Amino acid sequence: QLERVKPNKITFLNVIDACSSLATPSEGKEIHSSITESEFCSDVAVATALVNMYGKFGCLDDARGVFDMIRQRDVISWTAMIAVYAQNGHGIEALELFRRMQLEGVKPNDITFLNVLSGCSHAGLLDEGYCNFISMNSEHGIQPTEQHYGCIIDLLGRAGQLNEAEGLINGMPFEPDSLVWISLLGACRTHVDTKRGARAAEHVLELDTRNAAPYILLSNMYAGTGRWENVVRVRNVMKTRGVKKMPGHSYIEVKSRVHRFVAGDISHRQIEEILARLQWLNREMKMAGYVPDTRVVLCNVQEEGKETMLCYHSEKLAISFGLISTFPGTPLRIIKNLRVCSDCHSFTKFISNLVQRKIIVRDARRFHHFEH
Repeated sequence: QLERVKPNKITFLNVIDACSSLATPSEGKEIHSSITESEFCSDVAVATALVNMYGKFGCLDDARGVFDMIRQRDVISWTAMIAVYAQNGHGIEALELFRRMQLEGVKPNDITFLNVLSGCSHAGLLDEGYCNFISMNSEHGIQPTEQHYGCIIDLLGRAGQLNEAEGLINGMPFEPDSLVWISLLGACRTHVDTKRGARAAEHVLELDTRNAAPYILLSNMYAGTGRWENVVRVRNVMKTRGVKKMPGHSYIEVKSRVHRFVAGDISHRQIEEILARLQWLNREMKMAGYVPDTRVVLCNVQEEGKETMLCYHSEKLAISFGLISTFPGTPLRIIKNLRVCSDCHSFTKFISNLVQRKIIVRDARRFHHFEH
């Protein structure tokens, strides 16, 4: 632009993709503003890319606003908006849009169904998810892939139907990969089925010995039931095989600058203020009914020590920094590389109510929206 070179469609698509990867809403909105003033403001591909970008920011209203402005929507633009709802935990809205898409004569493809099933999984819509899974082949002639099966297995696991989930894995028309077994293992941890969980972990490790996920989930499951000797055994196996857990880190954008926080890291120049605010928040939230979920701490220490360790989770540090660095009422957007643990989910929900802030957390699987 400084050299007065006019951007074309490919330029905008690549810049939108870059903004989506960085997850910086301020820059994304600047690009959107430039597109609005260009000849590509009504281009379907560019608009669909914007829908996808706003979805990755957790900005549902902005994504829907762009989608509603598309005059001739194709299956890709419909699927993009369905994906936004699915990724943000709005399964019912995803299903409603899916029905509307079909009423308007647009035929879904395998990617559309993948996002519909994902939305059902995140929202716990078991019946709707299973019906759509069956309809793929029976009504639309689309053969479910391993990813579609994975969504249904995850859905069954979330519903506590572990026997059905394992049965579906064993009955798949192709060899299951490590991801479906990890999904079952995660469900076993949630519903405390250690025997089935250990069986699932064995399958994962047969397929991918270097993946840290099964070791961590299995260790978490044993720690949650107080079987510390098994926790030590799993950790020793990890050490012997050279498998390392990826440290949790979270990002927050404040005043157009991205700040990174790592779990347990106290090197930030404002760490004293951050921890002081966390201590105050913990006191106020406990008075409001918050109970720290110390089951997620994988160390055999006293409860007080576990509560202290929970304070150093990366998203808590990022949220505390956001609170002391922005004006009251400003929404906070956090990005985390791993899945949000049960304690941080509860913690963020209480904080949102306590400080009257909207907080959006994007983890490795989906968005979590907290509003007072």
